[in-house]
Amino acid sequence: MTLVNALPPEFDRGVVTTVHQGDCHVSNAVDLTLSTVLGSCISACVRDTVANVGGMNHFLLAEQSGAAKDRYGASARYGAFAMEQLINKVLSQGSGRKSNLEIKVFGGGKINAALDDVGRKNIDFVHEFLAAEGYVSVSEDVGGTYARRVLFKPHSGRAFVKRLDNASGANVAREEIALAKRHVIIPAPITDIELF
Repeated sequence: MTLVNALPPEFDRGVVTTVHQGDCHVSNAVDLTLSTVLGSCISACVRDTVANVGGMNHFLLAEQSGAAKDRYGASARYGAFAMEQLINKVLSQGSGRKSNLEIKVFGGGKINAALDDVGRKNIDFVHEFLAAEGYVSVSEDVGGTYARRVLFKPHSGRAFVKRLDNASGANVAREEIALAKRHVIIPAPITDIELF
């Protein structure tokens, strides 16, 4: 991870894919950069160091409430599902060996002093999840009172973090609150198929 103000040249070329809340992108493309902006949310960047396949997720909350889980099923907006989804995708597209994975973690800021410290809960969750699964993050930039922009090269594993000013952080906080209030609707599976 590099924490600097100027964008390194390798991040200034190629294709940029934005990773939004609930997203998970995995690739081995040399010229791809995954990008996200985090407030209290967490993004993990996982890379298979042998296969040069990597990815990024972005989750909003550590856990889904019981009622929401029952109604909507698992969602990548929540920690456990987001982490399992990312790790499994990298393993399936990579070498398939957990020992080849390199994990970096970002986010979890407390960017709105009036709200509960959701960022701290997210940080605690991701640390507990990784420990329970036998992983250790090799690099992280978590906590603080600011939002951050994260860029990740899935092929090389390089990460770039830019800490954002208070005005940008306030915008991120408003967006996170609005998105958290939305209900995730997962369509019911098709169980009745008629062939004619």
